[in-house]
Amino acid sequence: MLDNQSSTPESIHRRAVRCRPSLPKDPPPSLPQHLTQRRRKTTTTRRQEAGRLASASGPACGGGGGGDSGGDSGVAMTAAVADYYAGKSVLITGGTGFMGKVLVEKLLRSCPSVKVLYLLVRPKAGQSMQQRVSDMMKCKLFERVREEDPDFHQKIVGVSSELTQPGLALSPQDVEMLSACINIVFHCAATIRFDAPLKQALQLNVVATQQLLGLARKMQHLEAFIHMSTAYANCNRHHIDEVIYPPPVEPTKLIESLSWMDDSIVRDITPRLIGDRPNTYTYTKALAEYVVQQEQGNLNIGIIRPSIVGASWQEPFPGWIDNFNGPSGVFIAAGKGILRTMRANNDAVADLIPVDVVINLTLAAGWYTAVHRPKTALVYNCTTGGINPFHWGEIGMCNITTFLNSHILHTKCFPGTILIYTHPPPEYHVMSTFKRNPLEQAFRRPNANITSNYLINQYWMLVSHKFPALIYDLYLRLSGQQPQMMRIFNRLHKAIGLLEYFSNQDWEWKSDNMSMLLNQLTLEDRKTFNFDVRQLNWPEYIENYCIGTKKYVLNEEMSDIPVARQHLRKLRNIRYTFNTLLLVFIWRVFIARSQMARNIWYFVVSLCFKFLSYFRASSTLNN
Repeated sequence: MLDNQSSTPESIHRRAVRCRPSLPKDPPPSLPQHLTQRRRKTTTTRRQEAGRLASASGPACGGGGGGDSGGDSGVAMTAAVADYYAGKSVLITGGTGFMGKVLVEKLLRSCPSVKVLYLLVRPKAGQSMQQRVSDMMKCKLFERVREEDPDFHQKIVGVSSELTQPGLALSPQDVEMLSACINIVFHCAATIRFDAPLKQALQLNVVATQQLLGLARKMQHLEAFIHMSTAYANCNRHHIDEVIYPPPVEPTKLIESLSWMDDSIVRDITPRLIGDRPNTYTYTKALAEYVVQQEQGNLNIGIIRPSIVGASWQEPFPGWIDNFNGPSGVFIAAGKGILRTMRANNDAVADLIPVDVVINLTLAAGWYTAVHRPKTALVYNCTTGGINPFHWGEIGMCNITTFLNSHILHTKCFPGTILIYTHPPPEYHVMSTFKRNPLEQAFRRPNANITSNYLINQYWMLVSHKFPALIYDLYLRLSGQQPQMMRIFNRLHKAIGLLEYFSNQDWEWKSDNMSMLLNQLTLEDRKTFNFDVRQLNWPEYIENYCIGTKKYVLNEEMSDIPVARQHLRKLRNIRYTFNTLLLVFIWRVFIARSQMARNIWYFVVSLCFKFLSYFRASSTLNN
């Protein structure tokens, strides 16, 4: 339905412009004027500070990270990012996870002179720490690094650790080794499960961070500690600045209180504890930021807040992704034809951020934190919504309001104002990509409807999800197979339900520190560590994202696309046949037996015919 605003040509034009994000065709390689002016103003100050720091003496390893904040550093401010990491020993938590792997790959490829990367890794699923590190290095993600340096694995050292255990389960020898050589710490480990029990989320997101900070204070040459948070840590606020907000409860007191409580009691009081936050993930991430601030001491701290992290934009190659989390699972479900409806606000910003953008910002922030030593922890809101927005309505098929606002033209023609279609209805990015590059063995043809109306969404879930699942499971039972579709749909509904909070509202993130950091980089560093999201072309990125899920998550070959297209044509023919039989059935059972039903049917058909004739005549007259 059209909204309540006036349907004048001017209002339609204004709404059409509003609903489309402004994406520059040829983004300028340089910064905008206001950032360039800021750079000029700070040039003299930076040169003076660089001269002062260059004359200061320091240890050869760039140590003294435990000194007072704002003190002199042995690192020259004029050093490029890659040059800064040369000869450094880096500690990474969460190094075998999605973002951790991209961080490791980027350091090895763009900072080839980095000395060693220590990864805190725990044994998992019957695999030892060494096996997990070895399997990670065999990943396709490291192909470019492997070509440039076949011996890159020698720079990666796994350290057995369990972040949920006292002392991080580190041996005394490992503690001594890390304390003596580490220069930079990147803390990326966290539980990202939205529905994780509060105790578990608190232990990994808060207590582990607290213990890692304790270890960092023992490090003799530490220069920077970078903590990976989330832009939704303070999602109970509409406007989010680059500051650490007071927590809803003192973390230490909460940890002590929950330590003696039974799990069932904690589960019962969790909704009251998290308050107006949607889940334990965002709640514990907010507490972790406060812990970092409280226990900073003399450490040089930086906090990165990415929004919804998605596939890579450019590095090491477009569209790399290795998991079903977040939008990836939604895209795959839509491409398989399983997802047909999703509750989201079409006009709300889907604040996706490519993983390589986050990692580039993280490495640049590590350099800036070590070189400039800010007196307080700097927070970087790593988001796209306020700079280069992408909307949820652009994921699926365009709804009628968006279609009318964006793809029709008001023209004066007798006997009044009519609507002239300028071009066919659009197929938005995800659906159109999967129709050109279909997934193998799709359940149905890709076709998703996005609506913000709860009742409409429930109707489509019943008609497009549950009924087909029941019919298919009945077929499986009759053929002697185990039914599975209803279980798949139940898992899908649970996953999408967890996303509804984020897909139905907007946030405003301030990103001054992100702009400032970009302004501090040299032209060469802006190319090597690019996090300027103004250059991001959303249609191209989403297409690469969808193809990435096909190639890297589902491990499907692009050479098999003709077979997948043939399968889609088969599904289309089945759908047409089913709809024809259904129409014949309805006619025979309902319409052919009732004179009133026949009259209504003939009236609707004649009305449609007259409308099409009038529309054709009006279009001909207009031409």
